[in-house]
Amino acid sequence: MNTSDSRVELCWNIASSAALSDGQRIMLVTRLGRRLIAGVITVTASERRSQLRNREIALAKLAELVTAGLAPDAARRRPTKPTRSSGRRHLAAKQQRSATKRQRQRPSAE
Repeated sequence: MNTSDSRVELCWNIASSAALSDGQRIMLVTRLGRRLIAGVITVTASERRSQLRNREIALAKLAELVTAGLAPDAARRRPTKPTRSSGRRHLAAKQQRSATKRQRQRPSAE
């Protein structure tokens, strides 16, 4: 199948786009830096035979990249200490399990 005729290459210049604020532009440049060439992001699509369908796919890919680049960072989990009462419950449960297992053992020869 000859896909070179239906292949679509979509280029978007992030640096000169009026759709982005300065903060968004900086965020995209830092997060998508390895995909940028001179401030321009290029997306290609050649999955389908139809050039129109490939255009839609390329636009969807670009939208997905920009959305992922502008998404806020996930908050890091702050490790917490167990409460004193949960520690006591944990130790009590361990003692209970230990006692149960001791009762299941064979009596010693003594």
